[in-house]
Amino acid sequence: MRQSIVHIDLVVRDYDEAIEFYVNKLKFELIEDTYQAEQDKRWVVVSPPGSSGVSLLLARASKPEQNDVIGNQTGGRVFLFLNTDDFWRDYHRMVVDGIKFVRPPQEQDYGTVAVFEDLYGNLWDLLQLNDDHPISIKTS
Repeated sequence: MRQSIVHIDLVVRDYDEAIEFYVNKLKFELIEDTYQAEQDKRWVVVSPPGSSGVSLLLARASKPEQNDVIGNQTGGRVFLFLNTDDFWRDYHRMVVDGIKFVRPPQEQDYGTVAVFEDLYGNLWDLLQLNDDHPISIKTS
């Protein structure tokens, strides 16, 4: 058997502001933006550049209880992990682009990591895993 997780649903306040952040600030690729008339919603998918793994489905909150989790989908824990082949390149670009880092870069046993917030306050790890880590991005 072979399976994979394709999308992770990220509840957002507004499609366009979320696209603006993920595409223009984080430099993700807009994979799909399709209006679904029968449900009056959009199917918006973004993905890190060059990624062949999981993508984000940006889902506009449609009920009051969904509004309550925007920016806090995991109760204040780091929610998503953005692995890169060049931590310092991406860290410096993100700082210049106004991304708010809430924990500074640190060297850990597994690699280099810093924590940033998305536009709603969800916490993300920016990380570059060591070359010997099972899921590192090989640079050569």
